[in-house]
Amino acid sequence: MTQRNYTLVTEFILLGLVDTLELQIILFSLFFVMYILTVLGNVGMILLIRADSRLHTPMYFFLANLSFVDVCYSSTITPKMLVDLLSQDKTISFAGCFLQMYFFIAFATTECILFGLMAYDRYVAICNPLLYPLVMSRTVCLKMAAGAFTAGLLNSMANTSYVSSLPFCNSNVIHHFFCDSPPLFKLSCSDTSLNESMISTFAGVNMFGTLLVILTSYSYILFSIFRMHSGEGRHKALSTCASHMTAMILFYSTIIYTYLRPSSSYSLDQDKVASVFYTVVIPMLNPLIYSLRNKEVKKALWNVITRKGIRTFLRLYG
Repeated sequence: MTQRNYTLVTEFILLGLVDTLELQIILFSLFFVMYILTVLGNVGMILLIRADSRLHTPMYFFLANLSFVDVCYSSTITPKMLVDLLSQDKTISFAGCFLQMYFFIAFATTECILFGLMAYDRYVAICNPLLYPLVMSRTVCLKMAAGAFTAGLLNSMANTSYVSSLPFCNSNVIHHFFCDSPPLFKLSCSDTSLNESMISTFAGVNMFGTLLVILTSYSYILFSIFRMHSGEGRHKALSTCASHMTAMILFYSTIIYTYLRPSSSYSLDQDKVASVFYTVVIPMLNPLIYSLRNKEVKKALWNVITRKGIRTFLRLYG
């Protein structure tokens, strides 16, 4: 009989962010605009890096990968959330729920690793400039990126399998706007302490491992910057690193708050707010952070705009 109860849950209901119609319409309008900006900004960044040969460097190679990941993991969550904000039917199938979780964890893990690789790239460029072309060759960069995506997929496979193997017989109502492990643990009718410990371990190794690379790299970078005699070189290095650090702080602060605090202090309402930041807000902000604070990106964008403008003018009046 107990086994039969375990198989009753074939779909879940996502409660979403709010239950007031007026707020749902406001949030739909806001998140729809933010999602469009996310897609346009990140796809535009990828196309800009591809179009301008001066941006064909390891730093911008990893930035293009970061933009791709931002689009993917935001698209894993946001479209379903937008539909649910205007729909009475907020159900998601059992398979669809864990498929959403799988891709979200995969892309979020990949993003963590990419931030670590970007920090290491800046470390080599600033602290060992003579070795930079050799250490960060195109082949090495391709292997690093492939490793990041592979690690993300494998980590997600382990995490998703741990959660999907749980029996769900208490309820099928998820107090969240997407399928995530903390609210799903609360629906299980078995002891989830081992599963929670395993997932926390995976998350901790990934986050603190990449954070260690980031903090170590930037410690050496700051030490090297303050030893520079050229004020212009110091300013350029600080400007480049400031963009990286801003994006990393925004991402890691919300992720660590959500997944690595004690389970006894979980608040689903607070988790929803934090989740909005790293699924909707941060993917939109990343291309702005890297373009507004980066002279090379702004120059490349201006060149593309003026080149197209001149071609259009010649076609019309030439």
